[in-house]
Amino acid sequence: MTGICEMLEASAKAFPDKTAFSDPTSSVTFERLLQNSRKIASHFLSEGYMTGQGGSVLFYMEKCTPALSVMFAGAYCNAFYCFVDIRQSDERALSIIERVDPSVIVTDAANKERLLRIAKNCSPLMIEELTDIAFLDGLTIDEDALAKAHTLFHDTLPLYVNFTSGSTGVPKGVAVNHASVVDFISIFTKTFGIKSSDVIANQAPFDFDVSVKDIYSGLYTGATVRLIPREYFTNPTQLMDYLCDGGTTVIIWAVTAMCFVSIMNGFDYRTPDSLRLVMFSGEIMPVKQLQKWQAHIPATYINLYGPTEITCNCTYHVIDREYAKDEVIPIGIPFENEKVFLLDENNKLVTEPGIEGEICVSGTCLAIGYYKDPDRTAEAFVQNPLNDCYYERIYRTGDLGKYDDAHLLYYTSRKDHQIKHMGQRIELADIELSATAVDGVSRSCCLYDEKKKKIILYYTGDIEKESLSLSLKEKLPEFMIPGKTVQLTEFPINKNGKIDRNALANM
Repeated sequence: MTGICEMLEASAKAFPDKTAFSDPTSSVTFERLLQNSRKIASHFLSEGYMTGQGGSVLFYMEKCTPALSVMFAGAYCNAFYCFVDIRQSDERALSIIERVDPSVIVTDAANKERLLRIAKNCSPLMIEELTDIAFLDGLTIDEDALAKAHTLFHDTLPLYVNFTSGSTGVPKGVAVNHASVVDFISIFTKTFGIKSSDVIANQAPFDFDVSVKDIYSGLYTGATVRLIPREYFTNPTQLMDYLCDGGTTVIIWAVTAMCFVSIMNGFDYRTPDSLRLVMFSGEIMPVKQLQKWQAHIPATYINLYGPTEITCNCTYHVIDREYAKDEVIPIGIPFENEKVFLLDENNKLVTEPGIEGEICVSGTCLAIGYYKDPDRTAEAFVQNPLNDCYYERIYRTGDLGKYDDAHLLYYTSRKDHQIKHMGQRIELADIELSATAVDGVSRSCCLYDEKKKKIILYYTGDIEKESLSLSLKEKLPEFMIPGKTVQLTEFPINKNGKIDRNALANM
């Protein structure tokens, strides 16, 4: 298997009448998805939208089941897909559209007017029309055109480009190829035993790489993927009904989404007892919130780690014991066929327990780079300084980690979350960990005001600020005590479902 199209064809052959993807208003079987994709691809080629020599399909809309037929149609034309987050500013959306310069722009009725206001000269195709049954029934599959396009395919072609939530300027578009996705998904599904009988509940939007695990785990194994609308994560009863009524067996969610359920007491309403695999990533999971999940659902829990630039994840840890509230859960061990190691400030290999280093990764998993951004690509994707024998490209994550005595890897913080305060080197994550362990705190986040030389602690929960400060004074040395504590009703969340530190800094 070399590409995603072969993956779709294999599942359509094995499970033709099985539901591949669904959402609250639509669904599609594997066979219908295959036929839809090939028909739309033939349409793109015959109408001159694509030539089969590359290109791109940009979506300005929320995720939905019909979008998948168009995504895979693009793959049949050797084009990549890119979803633009509709919640961001018009200016930032336009910068992404201009950077991608797509062959096709797809939107829906709900977002067409705004898209035309943002990109005044674009001529979008409507998802409702492209995937209309009558329209599709009127299309024919051009086998010759698709075969010709296939002769131009190679597995290093980009499959998708996901733009990060950069704070200023044009965000970085991470381009990932077919080979990386096929390699990772085959190992990911084997590692955790995902199978055709599973029902995967997709939380992540399609512009976030967590969705890649949902979409392609289902496509590879024949499992059904049920898309959860974004708004369900503001309504815990609606969310829990969707999980329970759909017989969900696997979730691969951002930590923030997990915390939403436990903080909002979703389990007091209904418990999805069919869940057997619960995976989470993106941020450090507060043990307090994990314990709430474990108390209600006796599933296997897995901590995943990895930035967008390495195709979803590079390490994992299966939770195999109880953790104290002030402990950090390890990010564990590398996935098969991925090389993960630590480098110190002098580019020397770190192997000793307790010594911090930057997490670096190499292997098939690495992204192609940043789309139309060679300078930033060259900064992050570099030659392995430990290897002077042949070319070995690595990605420097900017994350810091350390090993324990069992050689399990722990994420400690971002390099840019390390501060020097009162002459001491401090990891802001250590303060966050201590704060979150306090009863009455649900989540916490620390920033450093460089100008005022002040540590600022933000938290959600029902404990008073004064009581929290007293608890921290019992846990932390004086130089780590926050100079200011701010209680929030909820944290601002960025497009990737993580706490938005830039928004906090601008409060």
